[in-house]
Amino acid sequence: MPIIVDCHTHLWKRENWSQEMIREAYVAQNSEPKVDIGEDEHWQAMKAVDRAIVFGFRATHLGLVVPNELIAAYVARHPEKLIGFACIDPWESSYLDDMRKAFEDLRFRGLKLAPIYQNYHPMDARMRPVYAYCERNGIPVLFHQGTTFPRRAPLKFASPVQLEDVALEYPGLKIVIAHMGHPWIEETVVLIRKQPNVFADISALYYRPWQFYNGLISAAEYGCAHKLLLGSDYPFTTPGETVARLRRVNDVVGASGLPRIPGDLIESLIVRDTLQLLGLA
Repeated sequence: MPIIVDCHTHLWKRENWSQEMIREAYVAQNSEPKVDIGEDEHWQAMKAVDRAIVFGFRATHLGLVVPNELIAAYVARHPEKLIGFACIDPWESSYLDDMRKAFEDLRFRGLKLAPIYQNYHPMDARMRPVYAYCERNGIPVLFHQGTTFPRRAPLKFASPVQLEDVALEYPGLKIVIAHMGHPWIEETVVLIRKQPNVFADISALYYRPWQFYNGLISAAEYGCAHKLLLGSDYPFTTPGETVARLRRVNDVVGASGLPRIPGDLIESLIVRDTLQLLGLA
């Protein structure tokens, strides 16, 4: 049954962030970054949705390392609403053991990866056993496959098209491209159109209104808007604000005569069978 699902929310603590990451986040947003999230604060924000996926982060290359145990403990407090995604980093020698522990002991339901933050190509040989394990066990993988702000995060690993090789080699693997792969949104749209198990979320897009509008228009024109998932990127924004801004996405059109995104497309994106699509129902 379609419900409102936020498929992209974070939880972390200040001690999980390196000074380098805090400094660069401050520069990128010209304000104090949200590096310490209280569980109760996250929970209050999630009252705007029926279910929410929550994950930490694990990027030793840049210095943002959130223990999977932190996420697991929080999800265990609210199992009726929260779904936990683990994160692993192939630069850590224990990454395969960490993966097995996350899914077999901590009972995570999905995996978050971020090649641009973690400094590896999506088809790095170290990741093949990860994809095979997730495909075999029905574990969806959400990729941050798009740009980001840290200076040492290599853009050469960020293109969404690089995930096509993953999708072709592991056709049963459910993949979500975060943030519609911005700024390579057109790449993301043509990829989700042709690969049955590849989806994209719209998190962190609404505060670039022209890009947001054009991304949704492109998905509609290619006939794949049904493969877009609602996500907020909390704490950078909230699910409530994301839904409100989505319903106002056509404001950018004004009296220009540009095409408007149909209201039924917008509402179907808000109330979507996300959990069924990702095999999490």
